[in-house]
Amino acid sequence: MALFDLKILNSALDELQTERGISRESVVEALATALAAAYRREYGKRGQIVRATFNPETGDMEFRQAKIVVDETLVRKEDEESAGDEDHRSRFNPEQHIMIEDARRIKRDAQLDEEISFPLEMRDDFGRIAAQAAKQVIMQKIREAERASIISEYGEREGSIVTGHVQRFERGNLYVDLGRATAILPYDEQIPGERYRQGERVRALLLRVDEGVRGTFIRLSRSHPKFLTKLFEAEVPEMANGTVEVKGIVREPGSRAKIAVHSIDEHVDPVGALVGQRGVRVAVVTSELGGEKIDVVEWSETPSDFVKEALKPAQVISLELIEDENRAIVQVAEDQQSLAIGRGGQNVRLAARLTGWKIDIRSMGGEQVAAVDPIVAEVKPAEETADAHMEIAPDGSIKSDDAFGQVKTDIAGDDDAATDMGEMTADPQSQNRDVVSESENETTDKDSSEKPDEVEVDKE
Repeated sequence: MALFDLKILNSALDELQTERGISRESVVEALATALAAAYRREYGKRGQIVRATFNPETGDMEFRQAKIVVDETLVRKEDEESAGDEDHRSRFNPEQHIMIEDARRIKRDAQLDEEISFPLEMRDDFGRIAAQAAKQVIMQKIREAERASIISEYGEREGSIVTGHVQRFERGNLYVDLGRATAILPYDEQIPGERYRQGERVRALLLRVDEGVRGTFIRLSRSHPKFLTKLFEAEVPEMANGTVEVKGIVREPGSRAKIAVHSIDEHVDPVGALVGQRGVRVAVVTSELGGEKIDVVEWSETPSDFVKEALKPAQVISLELIEDENRAIVQVAEDQQSLAIGRGGQNVRLAARLTGWKIDIRSMGGEQVAAVDPIVAEVKPAEETADAHMEIAPDGSIKSDDAFGQVKTDIAGDDDAATDMGEMTADPQSQNRDVVSESENETTDKDSSEKPDEVEVDKE
């Protein structure tokens, strides 16, 4: 039957396999299914089961009618009434069923539920309606095969970095062309403040692949903590080979991040490995994240040492742990308060989330400067801090029921105080905390025992 131009058909099969990754066998199977559907639509009878085979090399096709082998326990005769609700037998259809005694006249070893096929008359005039039906079935099968191919390819790449180009914007969501598929970078997974142009190159973390009714959806993220980890793995060989491990990571995307690292080799400095010579490695990651500041700290099994590291670049004078309350009382010098707290409480807030401890910042005189709960992640007076416990995931993010529903805190700005060790930049109103500052009247007499005047600024 010269129903198709074999040269064009085989060329199309090769193109689908090369460009879309769809095998020839799946397309030929879809074509055979479409031909069977068209034959049944045009010439078949109600309930008839039609099978078709097609050879793309020769163009030969064959149609056969299939009948299922049954007996009285599986079907009831046309004039037989149902025995009641417990009778689950279907009505006998001569176009669909064949009794087992008749089937064994054709095939001696026929069994129940087996299909017995009979040849059908060859026809080539399917008509316009049948051809349209065949086309729809073929397109559906091709879409299903392509969807399975995409899920197989990108499903294996979940948790890795992919590169694409900006395709379009829609309601704040960014659609990224990955080549074979289009991915979605939702608004809440973007880095605040970033702007994209159509056709611009974008790198992001492949978060997950979802198969929905309308197709396959590939979800990307640039704000997830694991994106930062993967960027460092690409730049730091010590992380790629497993010598340096990430023990915890927290981010306020676009503003600041803290990453705790540990080396299994005592001869390798984990912080130095991530920072690189003259800071070249961390600079590459910072550039990719649009200038997001990154604090690399060394992880420690000792909670007190870990809290001290997490509060860097501030220097801690003393630290007391109250394990029953999961609270750390940290004492810092007056000129270190701004560094320990950070603008808008950002430094101490990230440190609390990274370590899982409630952190109280106190001055040299013992006056409370700020208190942070790792759950609410905002600066408060200590008496208002709720008792709670934060569970930190292996990648450093806060665990929640929804893997993609992590609460993002408001970004208060960069910690400019880190560039000036002696400058106080804390604003009591913007940081929502009590500030007690001590000003000393310096004199030329170093032995003077005069106490400094205390000036208290009430929280507005």
